[in-house]
Amino acid sequence: MPFMKGPAPIRRTIEYLDRNKLVLKDRVKIFSINYNTKGENHEGARQFVFWHLPQLQFKNPNIQIATFKNLTPSPFIRCYLENGEEVLMDVDFKSKDDIYERVRKTICKSEETLKAEDKFENPANFGSKCQKHCICEVPGQLPCPSLVPLPRSWRGKYKFQKPDEL
Repeated sequence: MPFMKGPAPIRRTIEYLDRNKLVLKDRVKIFSINYNTKGENHEGARQFVFWHLPQLQFKNPNIQIATFKNLTPSPFIRCYLENGEEVLMDVDFKSKDDIYERVRKTICKSEETLKAEDKFENPANFGSKCQKHCICEVPGQLPCPSLVPLPRSWRGKYKFQKPDEL
C-alpha cells in the first residue's frame, strides 16, 4: 500500500489521527510552532511536530497551523486568538510529552467540554443510530414511497416510457 511508506507510517492512519485529545478552543484561529532542525534544545519541538501535529491538524480542520523551521534560536509555540491576543509558550528543552500536556492544558478544550459537545446530535442527521430513522419523518419532507406512492410523473418508469407502451 502506498500510504504505508516513509518514516512512521502509523501517523497517517485514521485510528492514530482520531486518538488525539488536542481539540483547540474555538477562539484560537492560528497555531504556529517555531523550531530548528538541529540542536539539542529543539528535539522536543521536532518530535512534537513529527508525532502530534498531524493529529492536531486532523482534529482542527478550520484552524490555520503553521510551522517555521530554522528561524529562531529557541523553540516556541504562538497561538493567535480571535480578539487579536497572542498566547506564547516557551518549549525550550521540553520533551514532546511535556509540550503535549502544556498545549492541552493551556489552549485546548477540556474533557468535560468535549463530552458535552459529543452529546449534541445534529437534527439533520438520520439513520439507525439517530433520532429519526428516515428523512420522511422530518416535517416538510415527502412521505416514504412505500407508504404513499409517488405520482407517476415523478417515477422514471413512467417518465421515460414512450406513450404507446403505456
